[in-house]
Amino acid sequence: MKIVIIGDGKVGYKLAKQLSVENYDVVMIDSNEKKLRFAVDRLDIACVTGDAADAEVQKEADVPHADLVIACTSADECNMLSCLIARRLGAKHTIARVRNPIYFKQIGLLKEDLHLSMAVNPELIVADEISRLLLFPDASKIETFVKGRVELIEFPVGKDTQVVDMSLADMYARFQIKLLVCAVEHGDEVLIPDGDYRIREGDRLHVAVSHSEVERFFSMFGKHKGKIRKVIICGGGRVAYYLAMQLLKLGMQIKIIERDEKRCEELCELLPKATIINGDATDHDLLIEEGIEEADAFVGLTGMDEENIITALFAKTQGASKIIAKINEDRRASMVEDFGIDSIVSAKTATADAILSYVRARKNSQSSANVETLYQLVDEQVEALEFIIKSETKYTGVPLKELSIRPNNLIACIARKRQIIIPGGDDCMEVGDSVIVVTMDSHIEDLEDILVQVR
Repeated sequence: MKIVIIGDGKVGYKLAKQLSVENYDVVMIDSNEKKLRFAVDRLDIACVTGDAADAEVQKEADVPHADLVIACTSADECNMLSCLIARRLGAKHTIARVRNPIYFKQIGLLKEDLHLSMAVNPELIVADEISRLLLFPDASKIETFVKGRVELIEFPVGKDTQVVDMSLADMYARFQIKLLVCAVEHGDEVLIPDGDYRIREGDRLHVAVSHSEVERFFSMFGKHKGKIRKVIICGGGRVAYYLAMQLLKLGMQIKIIERDEKRCEELCELLPKATIINGDATDHDLLIEEGIEEADAFVGLTGMDEENIITALFAKTQGASKIIAKINEDRRASMVEDFGIDSIVSAKTATADAILSYVRARKNSQSSANVETLYQLVDEQVEALEFIIKSETKYTGVPLKELSIRPNNLIACIARKRQIIIPGGDDCMEVGDSVIVVTMDSHIEDLEDILVQVR
C-alpha cells in the first residue's frame, strides 16, 4: 500500500514512523529539506522536497499511483488544496487535517467538493477526550468504542482502593459487574493479565466496561470524585474553545486565562457564558486571585508543554481535584506521569490514532473484519482495536473457549446490536458484531491474526 504524507511536522513524522515500521511504502513531502533529511536518516521512507500544492512536486512523489495521501501541514488551506490536486492526479483516497472551526463547521460540503475520504480535526478530538475525563474524573484516560457505547478506561490503583491484593477472578466474582481488565501497567512492566493476576498498589489498569456501567465501576473501586462544576482552563486556543463549548452545555462554570488580548476579545464573543481573563497563567498570584483553590478541575492547554506542566503542578498543590495537561512531546509525557498530573492528552497522538484506524481499515477492506477504531496505549506497547465482522468465517459461531488465541491477545468486548457483551468462554462472535481486541502484538490487521487455530 503506497502512502504519501504531506507535512513533516509532529503528526506527519509520527505517522511516517508508525507506517514505515508496518512496512507500508511511505513517501513524505515537505518544503524543509533539513527536516526531511532528519526523517530519512531515521526512518525507512522516501522524501521529496517541495511545495505539495505544486502538481509537479506531487508527481515526483508518485501521488498518481498512491493508495492514500495524508495532508497534515499546519495550514488547512494547503492541506485541502493538496488533497484536491492529489485526487485529480489519481490518488485513490485522501485525508486532510482541518483545524479552523469555520472550515470544520462546513466540512460536509468541503469533503464532497474536495473528494476527501476523511477530515481530521486534532483540537476537536482532544477536546472530546478532555470532556470525557471531566465527566468521569476518576479515570486518567478514556478511549471510546462502538460509537461511545463501550469505554476503555485507564485507572490508577491507590493504596486505599479496596481491590488491592485481590485476584481478578475474585474481583469479578465478588462485584458481579460487567468489566474486563485488559492490560496492566506497573512501572516498566506491561502485561495482558489472566484471572490469577493479583492487583497491586501502583498498578494502572486498562478496563473495558460498557458506558452504562461506568458509574458502578468507580463506585465499586471505592474511589469516586465529586462532579466537576468549576473548571479553569489555561490557554485560549482552539482546544480551549471546543472544550469550553462542550462544558458550558453540560452546565459547568468555565474560566479561561489567555495572555493574548486580541484572542481574549474573540473568545468573549464566541463564548459569552464563559469568563475570559487576559493574563499569564504561569503567574501563581493570578491563579490564586482567579480562584484556583475553589476550582474542581484545571486544564493546561497552552502551546508550550513546559507551561502546561508547571501550571498543572501548581494547581495540584492548590487542591484542584482533577488535573489535565496537554503535552505533545512523548518524552515529556512519560517523565511527568508520576508527578501528580491525573491525565495527559496529546493532539499529535489522537490525530495519528484516528488516521491509523483509517489506514488499517483500507488495507484489510477485503478481509472478513474491518478495523473501525484503533488506540495505542502504554507508550505504544499495547493496541486496542475495534473490528466489525463483515462475513462468515472460521471463527464465527464458535465458542471462545474452543478458539486458540495467541498469547498477549485478548477479546475484551463484543457489541451485538444494542447488547454489550463482556465475553466468557461460552460466548461466540457473529457476523455484524463489533469486537474489541487488546493486543501486545504489532500490526494486527484481521481477527484471524490473533488466532492460532480453530478446533
